[in-house]
Amino acid sequence: MKELNIKGWIRDVRSLGGIIFLEVIEGNSLTPITVVIKKSENPLLIKTAKKIKLGSAIQVKGIEPERIISKKGKEIHAKELSILAEPSEPSPLDPTGKTKALLDTVLQYRYLALRFPEQRAIFRIRAGIVEASRRYLSGKGLLEVHTPKICGAGAEGGATVFKLDYFGKKAFLSQSPQLYKQMLMCGLPGVYEITPYFRAEKFDTPRHLNESWGIDAEISFITDFGDVMSLLEGLIVYIFEYIKDNYKKEIELLDVDLEIPRRPFKRITYSDALEILRNNGLRLEWGSDLDSEAEKVLGKTMMEEGYDAYFIIEYPWEAKPFYIMKKGAISLSFDLDYRGIELASGGQREHRYWELIENMKNKGLDPKSFSFYLEAFKYGMPPHGGFGLGLDRLLMVLIGARNIREVVLFPRDRQRLIP
Repeated sequence: MKELNIKGWIRDVRSLGGIIFLEVIEGNSLTPITVVIKKSENPLLIKTAKKIKLGSAIQVKGIEPERIISKKGKEIHAKELSILAEPSEPSPLDPTGKTKALLDTVLQYRYLALRFPEQRAIFRIRAGIVEASRRYLSGKGLLEVHTPKICGAGAEGGATVFKLDYFGKKAFLSQSPQLYKQMLMCGLPGVYEITPYFRAEKFDTPRHLNESWGIDAEISFITDFGDVMSLLEGLIVYIFEYIKDNYKKEIELLDVDLEIPRRPFKRITYSDALEILRNNGLRLEWGSDLDSEAEKVLGKTMMEEGYDAYFIIEYPWEAKPFYIMKKGAISLSFDLDYRGIELASGGQREHRYWELIENMKNKGLDPKSFSFYLEAFKYGMPPHGGFGLGLDRLLMVLIGARNIREVVLFPRDRQRLIP
């Protein structure tokens, strides 16, 4: 018989005759361990077990029996039991998990909710997405970088930046690493960053947060923005395959039917998208943004054609940021949607110095405010492009969550600044 030494939290206590069963959640495990204490074997220990409170942190030393009684899997027959910490008041969440908590309660007490296997499964998969992204992008020759999050200029400009007083100077929290990853194309063939975004948008939707995380990539010496779409498509499929192969228990626990997106991803133009919407009773003017209702209708149509993931290309340039290259009235850009939810955007960047300055002026921006950025375009900046992929949204659609706050440990939105 194998000797075991476990540490964890008491999830449930059951008594049957002269036997007490303690259900313990250990380490990062998804499956609780059943601790068996028999009065006939250890009468002093059973007295301790009878007094134990739900939620207590304990250490148990014992043996793994040859025949396991518990239907939940791993089992240990206790020889020693130490109570390391007891709760000073009842838990706001049912430790047994039998009574489901409201999302607001889970968010308020996420640190307690992580004792539940379903909650652990979500964030193990989140870590898996990051693992997969690093494997794929590093394997493609991209270097992982870390750019500033306190910036002297906003990547998008406008009113969606969080302003800071930086020792008497005007500064902003980073909206994205866009400007810096482009500057790096002057000296590197490709970079990626897994990074937070900060956007002062006054949204209260199940899809938006004011602090979110993204997977950003930029590659140089591209032929056209199709090279960027190919990189992103490969990344998405690799992530889905990686999670499906390496996180089977988590997927099963969350009751997720994980399907690998069909390749190649469907590509439709912005004009085609407007036509599809018109055929479904939604009329949008040229240049209009696709709102959530339009995205849902478009997603339903694409799914009927057998595509979960699809690119929308050739947006009007007026609807895109200054750094996107234009071709007449069209931008060399794309959005990646999945079942009616936008996951990523990207495209080919304007790498020509004077054209970039003209773009800024067309958008009502002062080039002097971006002089640090423009400087990099004076020294042989090659054609380049990239994308920003929403990590939170990707996890949301992958596990079928209905609210993005379910997949973020401590969400930051208009209502939440703590915990």
